[in-house]
Amino acid sequence: MSRTTATYAPVASRSHKIQIERVGLDAVTIPELKGKLSEFIASRTAHQIVTVNLRFLSIAHHDQPFENVINEAALAVADGMPLLWLSRFIGTPVPQRITGTTLLHCAASLATEKGYGLFVLGSSPGIAEEAVRRLCSRYPGLRITGTHHGYFRTEEEDEVVSTIRRSKPDILFVAMGCPKQDVWIHDHLEALGVPVCAGIGGTLDVLVGRLKPAPMWMQRSGLEWFYRLAQEPRRLWRRYLLEDLPTAFRVGGSVLLGRSR
Repeated sequence: MSRTTATYAPVASRSHKIQIERVGLDAVTIPELKGKLSEFIASRTAHQIVTVNLRFLSIAHHDQPFENVINEAALAVADGMPLLWLSRFIGTPVPQRITGTTLLHCAASLATEKGYGLFVLGSSPGIAEEAVRRLCSRYPGLRITGTHHGYFRTEEEDEVVSTIRRSKPDILFVAMGCPKQDVWIHDHLEALGVPVCAGIGGTLDVLVGRLKPAPMWMQRSGLEWFYRLAQEPRRLWRRYLLEDLPTAFRVGGSVLLGRSR
């Protein structure tokens, strides 16, 4: 199955776009997000949702194709307090932070209400299955069309895509980390044929308890990264200290420079 550049159907009510560097974010609240999901599913055409944080900006700054992945998505929501602060500073505030976890629970609630089907792809073998068991416990009646781990080989991609397509989900969640999950969705969007496809990073690991979510006060104060770093210092120190932190200073500096002109 060859990879193709996906096309996107127009959405009836496009949200206001907020520009941070060369990346556009959609200014949506959680209730508006639920409405967008319903619109996308009703259209029966494929749409990609990306949850943008500083990591996305850091990669997009050096990677034009990944910048295109973000900007071609049907919906790009702000996942991270630094993006909310930056949007307020430039005078076009993003109204609400929408994380992968928020998106997952919003979709599960809507799916339970409307009878939509979910497929969950990603993380280590067994994690997706445990995650959907917990979701179904929280949302009785939630319809799961299938699961698959994220450690498949390149030569197995066609079969994974075919498995998802045959199960006919309305919503597909992919948890393989940024940028892999978002590029994978973008490259296979038309072949998948799923109305809503979204990358959710480490959300499944949080849902099953492999990772602990930061206390709410740390999330609100923008210190969630420090909590994550304390949990996985060997894996995350380079990302947070050498990539995300410089990105925050670079973007903030460019905003200040633009204001001073």
